[in-house]
Amino acid sequence: MNIQQLEYIIAVDNHRHFAKAAEASFVTQPTLSMMIQKLEDELGVKIFDRSQLPVQPTPIGIQIINQARVIVSQVKQIKEIIQEEKGIVQGVFKLGIIPTIAPYLLPKLMHRHDENGYDIALIIEEMTTGQIIEKLLNGTLDGAILATPLKNDKIKEYPIYYEKFYAYVSPRETSLYVKKELEEDDLNINRLWLLEDVHCFRSQILKICNMRRRKNSHSLFSYEAGSIDTLINIVDRNSGLTIIPEMALESLNEEQMKNVRPLKDITPVREISLVTRRNYLRERILDIIISEVKDVVPASYLNPDLKKYTIDF
Repeated sequence: MNIQQLEYIIAVDNHRHFAKAAEASFVTQPTLSMMIQKLEDELGVKIFDRSQLPVQPTPIGIQIINQARVIVSQVKQIKEIIQEEKGIVQGVFKLGIIPTIAPYLLPKLMHRHDENGYDIALIIEEMTTGQIIEKLLNGTLDGAILATPLKNDKIKEYPIYYEKFYAYVSPRETSLYVKKELEEDDLNINRLWLLEDVHCFRSQILKICNMRRRKNSHSLFSYEAGSIDTLINIVDRNSGLTIIPEMALESLNEEQMKNVRPLKDITPVREISLVTRRNYLRERILDIIISEVKDVVPASYLNPDLKKYTIDF
């Protein structure tokens, strides 16, 4: 048994496909299959049920793969200790980012990272908070940029900035549109467009609007959007309103900016952090990414006093 074999069974479990696992591992499929077969022969058990598509781990295989993840992670930590001790700031950093942040932050972050010229390859994947947490804990991600707090003792959070929420109102909502600011009672669930339930942003909006305690039973809309840009476009072409993060304002044109309203008497914000596994050791790389994010967001976002207005989800 060797580390390479353990990495191969983890790859197959991640992709549930031998060819895709081999491609991700930069080896041929026959090589990967042969190494896994040797491991199975050595252990005297089948790790994968090859009769199923996609490939599935056997019950004992699940236990072996889970332990393999622990072992591979610990070996990686040894390498990280050595690199950190030597002051080596290079390598690959696998970064997750949630969809309600990615379109607004990611282009700027990638540009700044390229300008800085660090020998750090960022491999970036957009996914939901739930998917990020799973991948952080199984070692397939090194870190992620998302809304916090997560309240997970296995995850370490590095708060970076605080982003306000704004209402975006259709001109057809005449009673609301004439207002310069909206009150909480104006955020009627019967008129509000929301993201799909998989997004933590949706949960934050529901808390802002206090909707979980409301008993509205007749909604005019049943569609739930997959992105903030979709919500904006729906409001532009229909009626109703939605809630958008402050950074989304940068993508609005002059006419669309007329539809933006602050929320009266409340300053709801979301805390955006870089998060890692609790035992992630490469502090220098984390410091670089945090610094790059701070460089590309407006200075007003970096005010730590805004933390007290953070909306949980």
